[in-house]
Amino acid sequence: MLRLITDFDGPIMDVSQRYYSVYQFCLEKTRYPDQPVQQLSKAEFWQKKRSRVPEKQIALHSGLDEAQSQAFSQLRRQIVHTEPYFQYDSLIPGALAALLKIQQAGIDLAVMTMRRVWELDYAFKKYDLGQFFPENRCYCLSNDYVKTRDIEDKPLLMARALAELPTATDTWMVGDTEADITAAKNHGIKVMAVESGIRDRTQLELYQPDIIIQDLSEAVDLILKN
Repeated sequence: MLRLITDFDGPIMDVSQRYYSVYQFCLEKTRYPDQPVQQLSKAEFWQKKRSRVPEKQIALHSGLDEAQSQAFSQLRRQIVHTEPYFQYDSLIPGALAALLKIQQAGIDLAVMTMRRVWELDYAFKKYDLGQFFPENRCYCLSNDYVKTRDIEDKPLLMARALAELPTATDTWMVGDTEADITAAKNHGIKVMAVESGIRDRTQLELYQPDIIIQDLSEAVDLILKN
């Protein structure tokens, strides 16, 4: 049996508008009355996120001072994963077609994400994604899970999945961050990194995935071709 384990945000969901909306809100909330700020364009902001520029640095680039940057960073952490902002997420172009293609090919499909149960449910309901991922193929965090760092939490999720899922003859992981690459490598699984998510090629290369590709569509085509 051939299996594909895919991350959710990056390969399937585009979170750039959520992150940018949160950035705009935090900038507005943190600036002093009448303080001139330089709001980054969405493209500039997302380029900084993808190259892992720290939040405080993004705030400083936008014209906030040191103390404000601290407050900006804290506020962002508090709200970026709250319900009002999930409406800004959208599907990555071609992701649905790719999921359908892999399902029709009879390949075992699982999702592995740092989203909490309710966060995943929200997107599943909005975009009818449950049709691709039955409950026993969904690996996410419980609603009360205390997160440490994704690069430490995700390998734990992978260990759980591999202990529970039926044995596969061949498994691929598709993800868009260092956490995905590390989780796969720690467990001897081949990993494709996609450029459609929150890390740019330079950042992905640092963690040496087996291959770097554009998106989930390309990942599925490669798997089916081989």
